Amino acid sequence: MATYLYRLGRTAYRRWPYFIAAWLVALVAIGGVATSISKPMIDKFSIPGIPSEQAAQLQQELFPQTGDAFDQATATVVVAAPEGQKLADPANVAKVEALLADLKALPQMPAQDSPGAAQLVSPVDSAAGQREQMLEAATEGGTSVAQAEANAAAISPLSADGRIGTITWTFDVKTVTDVAPETQDAVLGALDTAREQGLTAEVNGAGMQSFAPPGGTSELIGLAIAALVLVLTFGSLVAAGLPLVTAVVGVGIGALLVVGGTAFWELGTMTPTLATMLGLAVGIDYALFILSRYRSELRHTDDRAEAAGRALGTAGSAVVFAGLTVIIALSALALVRIPFLTTMGLAAAATVLVSVLIALTLTPAILGMLKGKAFAGRVRKVRSDEGEIVNNGVRWAALVGRAPALVAVLAVVVLGSLAIPMKDLHLALPSDSTSPVETTQRKAADLMTDAFGAGRQGPLVLVVDGRQISDPAERSAAYGEVVDWAAGQSDVANAQIIGMNEESTGAQILITPQSGPDDEATLTLLEDLRGTSADIEARTGTTVGVTGLTAIQTDVSEKLQSALLPYLAVVVGLAFILLMIVFRSILVPLTATLGFLLSVLATLGTTILVFQEGVGGFFDGAPLMSFMPILVIGIVFGLAMDYQVFLVTRMREAFVHGESARDAVVDGFRHGARVVAAAAAIMISVFAAFMLQDEPLIQSIGFALAAAVFFDAVIVRMTLIPALMYLMGDKAWWLPRWLDRILPDVDVEGQKLGRPGQTPSSETFADAPDSDAPEEHELVGAGRHRA
Repeated sequence: MATYLYRLGRTAYRRWPYFIAAWLVALVAIGGVATSISKPMIDKFSIPGIPSEQAAQLQQELFPQTGDAFDQATATVVVAAPEGQKLADPANVAKVEALLADLKALPQMPAQDSPGAAQLVSPVDSAAGQREQMLEAATEGGTSVAQAEANAAAISPLSADGRIGTITWTFDVKTVTDVAPETQDAVLGALDTAREQGLTAEVNGAGMQSFAPPGGTSELIGLAIAALVLVLTFGSLVAAGLPLVTAVVGVGIGALLVVGGTAFWELGTMTPTLATMLGLAVGIDYALFILSRYRSELRHTDDRAEAAGRALGTAGSAVVFAGLTVIIALSALALVRIPFLTTMGLAAAATVLVSVLIALTLTPAILGMLKGKAFAGRVRKVRSDEGEIVNNGVRWAALVGRAPALVAVLAVVVLGSLAIPMKDLHLALPSDSTSPVETTQRKAADLMTDAFGAGRQGPLVLVVDGRQISDPAERSAAYGEVVDWAAGQSDVANAQIIGMNEESTGAQILITPQSGPDDEATLTLLEDLRGTSADIEARTGTTVGVTGLTAIQTDVSEKLQSALLPYLAVVVGLAFILLMIVFRSILVPLTATLGFLLSVLATLGTTILVFQEGVGGFFDGAPLMSFMPILVIGIVFGLAMDYQVFLVTRMREAFVHGESARDAVVDGFRHGARVVAAAAAIMISVFAAFMLQDEPLIQSIGFALAAAVFFDAVIVRMTLIPALMYLMGDKAWWLPRWLDRILPDVDVEGQKLGRPGQTPSSETFADAPDSDAPEEHELVGAGRHRA
């Protein structure tokens, strides 16, 4: 591989106009096609085959008019009278009527003669009408008045004290993504008018969800910090700008591919953010590694094309395998068979692939265009890492080498302690009740909880199939028995039939829990209903299934949690084989994967403390998003292996060229520590900048990835791994002969390229004003080059 990449580097350097033109044409072409065929993004957290989805299919068989639970463009306005007043007070009635008039006049609202129009009425009038209907039905059906009153109260749009009410409707659109942002803004404007009149008014619901992908400011902040780190690393404004340019081009192409992908797949609004987050981080890092090696090679040759070829043959090989580990980890998300997670992973993997290709082709091409100006715009001197110089990397490696066993134990203890909160992991999907407290969605959810109880926002729908019962009277009795069975479960506030089809062969029973959708008691209720459903089916001759958003979200969360270990096993197994090929060792990949497990557990533990438990008061405590852990595991594994490859390949390069195992560790830190530290700082800044977004999911992922890079780069790769390498000595590079014959020889360390020639003196650089080689550096003792 080193030979092929060497040739690619020389070719891209010398024929730079063709490579640059090719990428520019690709960017324009992909952009034109993607924007012309793109469709809106939609968040649909469903998984085929889960029990709630099967029940939803049964529901659609019996009630064909029932739509997809995730595609209902519903909205609920929650209005509240001032403290001590009621909505039925004459003054407040007028204010509510004015609000209703404003809402009815908005675009995309249901026509007045449609089913939705009946709901767009005052909560006071709606509650009274529902109560009358319930009492009439009770008289005809033999239900007690007390039960009818309880059923009316359970679904009433007016609170018991008459102060808070709800106005619910479904926008007149085909899908939830068709609700125009202008319509949503108009709804918010109507609420502002109601607030000016003294009412409290908030709104939530799927129809008020924004499908515009977040981003913008976070990327700019991350790029600004990355630019500062690059300037400090290279001491050159031009060199600092090169990785930023290539990363932006890669992210641009990756983001456009995601946009174009909406024409073929349903992609969530988080997908482009994840792709951008990873594309920026790895794109900058990969170019940084190649550029750093290019600068190092210039100290051995005046032929810049040769230096570019050697940089690509060595650091480029590491970039290929580092990128492959990230791509494998993200692509393996498809193995858990969760559609929305698969599309997110593949989109991010595609962006990483583009970043690798750009690093290998556009980076040397830009170097060819810049020639002697690649390191122009000097802002400070940068000492070289060549020869026997003692830099901070050498000092740190020496410090670890004094007591490697103690250092290893301390690293394990620190990471293990941070992983303890993992025992309290609580997962859930995004909902209005988990939105930031300052949003209107969260305020509406809190008002509903105060007025109607937490269970109003987490109802379960029990679908009853009575087609096997021929006698209508027996069917009616069976439905009643199912209602009594459901109402008798613990944590049930109310259970009632809310609809039957025309043939009365199917019924829908609304179950209102006492607890909220994210409470453990609601999850237990769902398990109890399913666990005892066989008994009620046998007694009544019906078939029952539980569905609804709460049931679907719970099933998705459980499916994701159960997929963690299998996914982890697949990713670790595949990457272990890949790393074994790279390092031609068994122990090095083993320590790499064990270190990753420690860092990812510490990352999840820390994220639980900050986001789930609310430690520090920076974020409101709430369950972690269901797919966040598995997503973080995939991303962190890929990034962790990046640093492993970049740092340890330098050690192996020294080892295969004659250094002892101990000296190879020091040499690896001499050449790689500064670059790895800079790359980690860049990744941390890029990821941490996403914590400035408003979405809790993006904030938690940004925090988790930033923490993961810190734990893995600083504690694992820069501390634990060198300590273990010291302890293992030459055994670290042991590989059975039979396995050595089987594994392909990819020559990541560039052994086939040989060692570079004599380093040019500093006077050579002084005599060549356009030279882009670094300044003179101090050496400890006489410099030497290994054969």
